[in-house]
Amino acid sequence: MATTPPAAPDASDTLTTQPSVSYDRNTRLSSILPPLIFGTATFNHQYNSDPFALDTVGLVSNALTHGLRAFDTSPYYGPAESLLGTALATPFVRTTFPRSSYFLLTKVGRIVATEFDYSSQWVRASVARSLQRLHTDYLDVVYCHDVEFVSAAEVLGAVKELRRIRDADHTIRYVGISGYPLDVLGSLAELVLRETGEPLDAVMSYANFTLQNETLAGPRGIGRLRAAGVDVVPNASPLGMGLLRREGVPVGALGDFHPASRELRSAVRAASDFCDRYGERLEVIALRHALESWLEAGAAVGSRGDPASGVPWARESNEQVGGTKLGVSVIGVSRAPELEKTMLVWRSILDGLEGGRETAIKAGRWSRAYEWSSNRKRAVQILKEGVQEVLGDWVDYTWASPPPGFVNQRGANAGTNEAARAGKEESKVVVEEVDAPWLTPAASPEPTEVGDELRDEKSIPLR
Repeated sequence: MATTPPAAPDASDTLTTQPSVSYDRNTRLSSILPPLIFGTATFNHQYNSDPFALDTVGLVSNALTHGLRAFDTSPYYGPAESLLGTALATPFVRTTFPRSSYFLLTKVGRIVATEFDYSSQWVRASVARSLQRLHTDYLDVVYCHDVEFVSAAEVLGAVKELRRIRDADHTIRYVGISGYPLDVLGSLAELVLRETGEPLDAVMSYANFTLQNETLAGPRGIGRLRAAGVDVVPNASPLGMGLLRREGVPVGALGDFHPASRELRSAVRAASDFCDRYGERLEVIALRHALESWLEAGAAVGSRGDPASGVPWARESNEQVGGTKLGVSVIGVSRAPELEKTMLVWRSILDGLEGGRETAIKAGRWSRAYEWSSNRKRAVQILKEGVQEVLGDWVDYTWASPPPGFVNQRGANAGTNEAARAGKEESKVVVEEVDAPWLTPAASPEPTEVGDELRDEKSIPLR
């Protein structure tokens, strides 16, 4: 069901067109990237039975009006890039939020679950397709996606190609890698620095700073990445890809995709029951803990961009909430109530930072929001300790990625043959669409209004 984007305030008293973010070739990503990023992995068949039935236009418009200024996506996320691009191309967004006022982060290399292609030909074609889908002439950040599934040489080659595109075509501004195993991420960051003399701009880790696993904050995580010169380390999937929810892992059209074992899921269920006994939901505690704690734990590899603290229709600075760098998080939602709840949590967290008292009042929130936020932080910390007691040996546990026996079905040189078949017309997008057993826009059912009795259950973030 389509949602009408919120109307911009009258120009007589507030801004109706958002100001641009200042950028030149020497600008460090950490000086401009917002600390909260809207992730679109949920615009996919892993997390939802039919992403085309989601009100993605309304979600993106509401995210922008809430102050979110960065969107993370990937070609691997099914229709996510196209859905995001369509939402950003609406007249409301185009007239109110110029392209230079927000960030687009996407990825290359992962095609489907068992297929990867890091060849130069594929990288070029994938970047061209992302530009087309997102209706933009540049991408702020491009990651090599899930680097643990391919060889170090393939990753190094893809990073070099992305940097060549950055320097020659100027359609990319920053280059990074993403993945799960911290040892692999650290090793590759060191390799890139050693072989090229230039550190990575960003390394995105997921599910490694959560209520269950906080290893990203330690020496194997940001300690090693900082030593390799990495500028920004976003923490994605604060709910562990949906593991840390009372309802359990979200199951979309592709079935149960989550790698967590039955035993780990059972332990998480016990932790959820523990939270229930104290009148809390596991996912609420997990979300607040990850977002709030990473602001400080990830500050050394954080950013100084717009914090989205809620001052209406204004581009903000983190000088309003203390001025230091803030750890960057990526959140994923599918519905408006999830976004609303996440932003309430986020702004309550910011209220507790230095300068938060004044910002809360300026944003029209309670004059004692700073005090409430500080008390809430202590309560969440106590429950976090209780949850980790329940989890026991599962604290800081990580699953294998890639799984044992994984074989890349595409192979290292697939892109070369495909580029040749394309007749060397690299100005055109030559990446084929992968056949998938899911719905298309034409086949999608009309979305229905969620009943009041389900709204609370539907207002929980998925990732």
